[in-house]
Order: sequence, then structure tokens, then C-alpha cells
Amino acid sequence: MALTTANIASELEVANQAGDPEADHLVSDLIDNREIDGVNALFRTIGTLRPGQDLSGLPPRLATFLKGATVDPPGWSGADVRAAESFFDHHHGVASMLQGTVGLIGTYLAPTGAYTLRTTGRLGGVKGPGRRLSQSSRLFIGMGDRGALSDGTLAATVTKVRLVHASVRQLHKKSGAWDYAKWGEPVSQKYTCGATYVFSVQILEAMRNLGLTVSRNDAQGFMGAWHYINHYLGTPERWLAPKDVGQATALWLTARDDEWKPTEDGRFMTAQALKFYKEEYLPEPAYSPFAAMIRTALSDKYADMAGIPRNAVLDTGAKLASAGHGMMSGIGGGLLGGTAGKATGVNPYDEIIGVASKQFNRVENYALSRQGDDQPQMHEEIGDDR
Repeated sequence: MALTTANIASELEVANQAGDPEADHLVSDLIDNREIDGVNALFRTIGTLRPGQDLSGLPPRLATFLKGATVDPPGWSGADVRAAESFFDHHHGVASMLQGTVGLIGTYLAPTGAYTLRTTGRLGGVKGPGRRLSQSSRLFIGMGDRGALSDGTLAATVTKVRLVHASVRQLHKKSGAWDYAKWGEPVSQKYTCGATYVFSVQILEAMRNLGLTVSRNDAQGFMGAWHYINHYLGTPERWLAPKDVGQATALWLTARDDEWKPTEDGRFMTAQALKFYKEEYLPEPAYSPFAAMIRTALSDKYADMAGIPRNAVLDTGAKLASAGHGMMSGIGGGLLGGTAGKATGVNPYDEIIGVASKQFNRVENYALSRQGDDQPQMHEEIGDDR
């Protein structure tokens, strides 16, 4: 049964109790046998994931798992690849920047997600923002590389993330401290699927909020790329995000205000990320307009929920600039795609978007090398920083 706007609430309740049995079984065994470090090292040797490739150099359990993880998403085609590549040809830099800011902050607005990240040692501690950014950047940058959706490189990266998710689930399970009645399954299928919508539909909305024009075909291609990623994250077809951007938008808008709530964990994670951007990479005078851009992209409602500070002068200027630059009409209640309206003038916010995307893309690339986590890495410990 596919997700619909009519059944999404009940289906998400079921998804909240579901993990990923195949990945969970493998990772549980790796943890028990103290093999996580070794497999993390092997991750650096797995650059692609394609049917029929030679995996004989890997431990048999890992090779068997990876062989079973090479199946393409249902209905996947060359046309889907071409549509996704068209989006990235036009919007890769800006989309990557927004995924690393608006997208990551959006995941902190899911109470269970924020709590899970905060209580996972490597992601919730002092070095957490850098690690989250470096590991996420491998995905955000790599998904836009020409050929990544057809040569197996993106499938390999996402499958590693799938195992990272399993490590979080298994460590919480083995700790005996996770409150399953309150939180459901750690990094459940509900959270995984929800994050897919945040990094796809929500990013397209952020682009619209900034006055950026995305064609219907490009929006469709971006959603298709995240359908592909959602599949390789181990989500069953029952809950898989649709390729169709109109269907995905309707589902996200139906569920968003039930799923996003203000929490102390979410505000802590957001503040930690903003501090990291400011202190490590974007000091004043660059930081304030950068933060104002994030607020505009996310909208006041959700920026307030996340605890992003207001700046009256910069926020107002950002809103006026983006509002005067042509809107998009069509599907999803006017949020995405369709035929782009004619611009009523040059978007004064284009300059800061361009500067921010270039600077943040440098931040992402630097974080990949500086943090030493240029590949997704399974976790060996959990811990609460509070």
C-alpha cells in the first residue's frame, strides 16, 4: 500500500516502529564482534555499488548484504536520471548549500530526530556539527556529480548511510536506555522517510522562498533523485517517497505540522550548528546576512520554531528581495514547479545567495577533509551531552 494523504497519519505510526532488519542484523553482529572500526575503514574502498561487481575482498557478511542492496528503485529509468541531472546542472551549488543548512535544521524540528542526534555521541557532542556536515556533505555534493545516479557511486554512499543509521539503532537498543514507548524505533522508517521529504520538497520550497525559479522538469528530477536515495536507505516500497513531485508535495504538506514541533533538543541542535557556521567558517560581516537568508528560506514560522534569531533589518530586506522576484505557480499549492512566472526585476537577494552558496560549498568541501569523516562512518558509542 503506497502512502496517500488519506492514510499518511496511520502509515507513519506503523513506520515509526519499523527499523531495517537486514542492516540491523548485520550491524548488531559487527558491534558484538568489535568489527565496526574495520568495516568503517573498508567503507573507503567501496566507491561504487553495482549489480554483479566483485565483492570477494570484503567480509562475507558485508559482501552478502551489499549484493542484496544493489537493486534499482521500482520504476527507475534513464529518463529519471536525465531529469535529476538537469536539476543539478542548473541548481547544484544552491541546493547543496540549502540542504546543508535548511535541510539539516529541518531534521532537528522532528522531536525524535533531534533527540536521537543529540544522544548519539559522535553527532551530539562538541564536534557534532562538523561531523554532521562532513558526512552529509558527501551525499549532498556527490548526488549532483554527473553519472552518480547511474554508475553506482551514489548508491554506494547512500548504502553506507543506511548502515550508519543501523548502528545508531543498535547502539541505542544495546544501551537499554532508549524509551521505545515514547520515541518508537531509533532512526525509524518514519524518520528516514521524513528526512527524505525535508531534503527534497522542503528544499524546493526554500528555493521558492528565496525567489529562485525551478522548472517543473527540474523539480521532478530533484524529487526523483531523493526517491532513489530513499530506496537505497532501505525504506520499503510501502513508505517510499514518490518520484512525482506533486504527490510528494501533497504528502509533505499534509504531514509537516504534525511532525515538526519546537523542542529544547531541536533548538539546541540548531544553535550548535549556527555557532559552528559562525565560529568556524562564516564570521561577521558574512554571518548575519547568511543567517537571515536561512530564516527566509525556512520561513519565520519554522525559523522561530528552530530558534534562529531574528534580525529585523536583514530579515525584512531578504523578504522584500525574494518577494519581488517572480513566483512559481502550478502543483503543490503554488510551492513548486509548474511554469515559472516572469521575474518582475532582478532579485536583489541573488548576490547573497550566490556568495553564500559558493562560500558554503567551500565549507562543505573543507569539512569533508578537516573532519576526517569523508565517508559515512558507523558509530561505536552513544552519549548524552546534557
